[in-house]
Amino acid sequence: MTRKYELVYVVSPEASDDQVTDLHNQVEAIVQRFPGSSIERTDNWGRRRLAYEIGRHKEGIYVLDVIIGSGDLMKEIDRRLKVIAELVIRHLVVRVDEEQAVVERTRSRRTASTRRRRVARGLPADRQPGEGQREADDDRDDRFDMGGEEMR
Repeated sequence: MTRKYELVYVVSPEASDDQVTDLHNQVEAIVQRFPGSSIERTDNWGRRRLAYEIGRHKEGIYVLDVIIGSGDLMKEIDRRLKVIAELVIRHLVVRVDEEQAVVERTRSRRTASTRRRRVARGLPADRQPGEGQREADDDRDDRFDMGGEEMR
């Protein structure tokens, strides 16, 4: 069963760009060996300060991979990243498809509840244009406008 995972790994700050690219290529090769698996997105966050010192490191190069694959794939990646301990300071794998399903369920419940309340008040189920909160791009707030006169 394929699921969506986020893999974040922190590489030693002494590592060169070639070493970081090579590490990513190793992860990509592992993913390609498992059928039906793929890397959806890769973000190199660059060098950042660590929240706390890990060993002798105060900084690290952060890389995020969004991977679609099986649990066996993630076990293999986890095992491989533990082997490359001199280059990878820390890594974390998080399954995100379950969280997205919870968000979707919550959003649909909230929408249904809002529609029920609106109908109970005698309003149309969905909001009409111009109803409710102002648009975010409308930064001019004229509620306190004094008719064009300036305060002195």
